[in-house]
Amino acid sequence: MNRPKHVALCVTCIVDQLMPEVGVATVKVLRRAGYQVDFPAEQTCCGQPFYNSGFRGQAASLAKRTIDIFEPYEAVVLPSGSCTGMIRAEYVHLFDDSPEWQEKAQKMAAKTFELSEFLVQQAGWDPQEARGLAKPNSTKSITYHDSCHMNRILGLQEEPRQLLNAVGCSLCEMEESERCCGFGGLFSLRMPEVSTAMTAEKLRQAAQTEADTVVTADPGCLMQMRQLTADSSQAGGTGPDIKHLASILEEMTR
Repeated sequence: MNRPKHVALCVTCIVDQLMPEVGVATVKVLRRAGYQVDFPAEQTCCGQPFYNSGFRGQAASLAKRTIDIFEPYEAVVLPSGSCTGMIRAEYVHLFDDSPEWQEKAQKMAAKTFELSEFLVQQAGWDPQEARGLAKPNSTKSITYHDSCHMNRILGLQEEPRQLLNAVGCSLCEMEESERCCGFGGLFSLRMPEVSTAMTAEKLRQAAQTEADTVVTADPGCLMQMRQLTADSSQAGGTGPDIKHLASILEEMTR
């Protein structure tokens, strides 16, 4: 297997601005898998909010910037199925009138991976083997939420579950793990009542599993579910612990 000595972290806007601990956990996990991680500081948004809102010109400008910044690297890893899906599936459509940039977009797509996808398919990472452990240090009861873009655009369902099992998590599947959490980017702002109702149903199903923690690989879903849980707590209710996949993997392999 050809393993690049370096990978680049594309940290995404939400992680950079709202949950940097997810970025830190991602770097630690990649290092434990045997990789050196570079963080190009000049990176910005991948362009997905513009693209989803119909501003293709602005999205293309950010796509070009992203492609140029990560051009030197053999592999680019993101702690987000949504942003990975944008780069992999949508960048090429932004350059239908520019063969040169379309080719660059295709090359970028081919070397861009969501975190669990990279660890399983590219690195072949066995967390316990790497640490020389016969068994995990502890177990954690979790239920996993399949985010829409990661599930439907990238087709990634087994990779995060494989890693969660490998680090000692006991997986309690909810009734509809693939059901949308209600975030949908700008959808949650434009239709907040519908969005909140969808999130409430997602959390209801998660609570039915009696798992200790809800895990997702998309920062947007994490933010959406945490917000409703916070609102519930302020009103005197209780909610599950909600964590990013990278945070769980880092915690369980210390």
